[in-house]
Amino acid sequence: MTNIRVEVRESVGILTIDRRERFNSLDVETARDLRRAGLQLARDENVRAAILRGEGGVFCSGADLKYIRAGGDADDLAYLKPSEDGFGEVFKQILEYIHSTISEIRRAAKPFIASVDGVAAAGGFGLAMSCDLVIASERATFEWAYSKTGLTGAESSTFFLPRLVGFRRAMDLLFLNPRLDAKRAYELGLVSAVQPVDGFDDAVFDVAKRLANGPTEALGIAKALMNEAAGMDRLDYHLDRELDNLARIADGANFAEGIAAFFEKRPAGFGVK
Repeated sequence: MTNIRVEVRESVGILTIDRRERFNSLDVETARDLRRAGLQLARDENVRAAILRGEGGVFCSGADLKYIRAGGDADDLAYLKPSEDGFGEVFKQILEYIHSTISEIRRAAKPFIASVDGVAAAGGFGLAMSCDLVIASERATFEWAYSKTGLTGAESSTFFLPRLVGFRRAMDLLFLNPRLDAKRAYELGLVSAVQPVDGFDDAVFDVAKRLANGPTEALGIAKALMNEAAGMDRLDYHLDRELDNLARIADGANFAEGIAAFFEKRPAGFGVK
């Protein structure tokens, strides 16, 4: 695996997205390896707790828009043909792997901790929210971000946000798209704890080790019951809805303007005729 590292230490699995030169964004290869590593940690009985983190002071910035704009790799997945009219099928190549990873995290009979140091935006935001615990460093930031490029939201974000912060605040984050610092994210209920930058990785590992030393079977059953109570049986259905709608909007004028503005470093003119 080129951009994904996996380490198991003292029964704690550590999955690191290591693509710092692209802000730990996910192209198809990285998303595919993320899914493989997530599946490994979720199902390995010797792993009793897992950490999802990013390298170099960035958690994850979501799908790689540079890769998207370039049209993906036509030879990468034979069963998908990139659309001639837009970017929807290229997004599908990436998001199917990310969505599968999120499903594995929620089904895993063990705790998954998002270790967020730096930016968690768009798909990175969704990945963090799908974990059981989110521990943030003091320099962490959280941003919906999809609307900046005219997208509809995916990677579980539209599923978890109203469940985590309530309907009204979820709408605030969707429409107004504030960039939340760690303290504000904690106040809203998006984050479990905030830790100093110095010693952050060790602090997260200490929490994971405590969980790994706990009654894993009982915690796994309790997690499943919590999932049931929160309606997680609808997660896979909702992920499919997110994927279909984002792929559709990515083939239209909104995203065409959004991605052009993103790379031209200007505000998008969605309402300009």
